[in-house]
Amino acid sequence: MTYDRLVCANCAAPVSEGRCPVCRANRERLQQVNFFAGLNPTALIALLVVLVAAVALLAHQTV
Repeated sequence: MTYDRLVCANCAAPVSEGRCPVCRANRERLQQVNFFAGLNPTALIALLVVLVAAVALLAHQTV
């Protein structure tokens, strides 16, 4: 889940705006936890397609 859709329980504002210390801390934590969390689903699917194509090409060349 990306932090742009989360709402802070402390200040009731979006976490991505970082209005209070709790928002800022959670935003930093979410940014550091996972690189793929910031990517949208289309980018993840494109990355998966490229990875599968690379593996298929490698398998074809070794045969």
